[in-house]
Amino acid sequence: MTRRTSLLGSFIHAVASAIVALGCMAALLAAVPAPVEATEVTVIGDNATHYLAYKVFSCDVSGGKATNAAWESDAARKAAAQAGAPTQTAQDAADWMGQNLSDGSPAAYSLARALMASDADATHVTAGKPATLSAGYWLIVADESRLGESQSGTAPVFVLLGRGASKTIAPKSAIPTVAKHVRENSTAAWRKAADATVGDDLYWRLGATIPAGLLGYDTYTVEFADSMSAGLDPARVASSARVYVAAGTDGGLDAVAVAGGSVGTEPAVGWRDITSGCDVAVDAAANTFTVRTSDLIDALGGVEKFTAGARVVVVYSAPLGAGANRGAEKGNPNEVYLRYPRSPFSGQGGEGGFTRTPSDDATAYTWDLALTKRASEDQAPLSGAVLRITDDRGRRLAADGTWVEGDATVTTGADGRVTVGGVDSGVLTVEEVAAPEGYAGFAGARRLTLTVEGLDVQQIAAARPTLTVSAAEPLRVDGADAASGTAEATVLNSRKPSSPSEWLGGLLPKTGEGRLVAALTLAAAGVLLAVASRLFGREGDSRDE
Repeated sequence: MTRRTSLLGSFIHAVASAIVALGCMAALLAAVPAPVEATEVTVIGDNATHYLAYKVFSCDVSGGKATNAAWESDAARKAAAQAGAPTQTAQDAADWMGQNLSDGSPAAYSLARALMASDADATHVTAGKPATLSAGYWLIVADESRLGESQSGTAPVFVLLGRGASKTIAPKSAIPTVAKHVRENSTAAWRKAADATVGDDLYWRLGATIPAGLLGYDTYTVEFADSMSAGLDPARVASSARVYVAAGTDGGLDAVAVAGGSVGTEPAVGWRDITSGCDVAVDAAANTFTVRTSDLIDALGGVEKFTAGARVVVVYSAPLGAGANRGAEKGNPNEVYLRYPRSPFSGQGGEGGFTRTPSDDATAYTWDLALTKRASEDQAPLSGAVLRITDDRGRRLAADGTWVEGDATVTTGADGRVTVGGVDSGVLTVEEVAAPEGYAGFAGARRLTLTVEGLDVQQIAAARPTLTVSAAEPLRVDGADAASGTAEATVLNSRKPSSPSEWLGGLLPKTGEGRLVAALTLAAAGVLLAVASRLFGREGDSRDE
């Protein structure tokens, strides 16, 4: 064998070895699964800020269907089995899911609950930021542990992600709202602000709107959490509170009739009284209370009616107490927020299954009126004047500052004052039953009117109430300040004449009194003529004798 032949053989052997090596490498590469191309996913909306993504299986996507499916984990396979999917192969499960996991279907909620309760790993996704997820079949739900105010767990989103595609997901959610109003008695209307008399029934209304589209709930309850200022009296809340529900989100919150001086209890058309099934808990020391409803799905007659939305109304009385703030600077606010189920996947037996809305508020105002009895000559305060003060409901002001049915009077003190404390705007009637010693009282009744404007607003922050007072003589308005809630008025008295000179002095003409003087002069002349006639008559009779 020549040297050339030997070299050729070596070369052939080397090539053969290289071919074998390449074949082995190819075989090894074939045994390793090809990398799955990633997909960019963005979750949008204000339902939540954080989401969890659970992968059920890897797959290819062809014609909108999953092919070549392979389980992501044994935990995912077990969860699918719990939801009723066939799990002999991942492809069997994929075909079943394509047919049964429509939006809002019971199977979708069942599989979502099973995955969330399993040991399956979850990928965190931030709302509004693209997340990279591998190709396959995924569940995306809100991260309930990180839900904030006015957020809610979402309906389950099952999404099939192909290789290299991008996708935007907008989970469905429905978040309740809450509103608070107070009844203004002068108009019988529910408003954000009203004024009232201390101690009178003062009605408040809490209204919750449950939007349409809530799916996946077996039960649904809400809780109103009410917080009253120190000027409001919680003593009547428990006995007066009534709860009503109506189907749908349209039609307003007028659950009961409001007329005259009271709020009715008979439900309006379309409303149902569910008070007996609700829990009212009052914490008088903290000036708070809660109203927890019964199951609204049951109250409305089933899931179909509930998913169309609902309205819930609570009406109760919390009057202004003796310590209520006067005036517009502070007022007496009352606020509420609504606690509602965190998501279809959370229980509602404890506190953890709920989240809440922002607070909404309404405010009640009241005013102080000071009447001062004064001498018209020198404005000196006068004690001992007995006044009868009547409000526009026919009640009289008593000596202890309360309003009573029947007759009652008040008497001015050493400072000449009578304070009408914590009153509603409207008309007061003042009568002088007895004047101070040495002074002449006025006859009849005089009207004194407190007028408040600027309470009919959409939000309390915009309220700028104004207070004005008008009065008939001898009442005199001295001023009014809406911020402090104080109004001042004077009742004038003139001194009685105490000597003939004062009486005669009173006959001296003043500007505009010419007619009175003439009349008095003629009257005096008539008296003198009568006396003279009698005297002359007697003298004549005597001469005749």
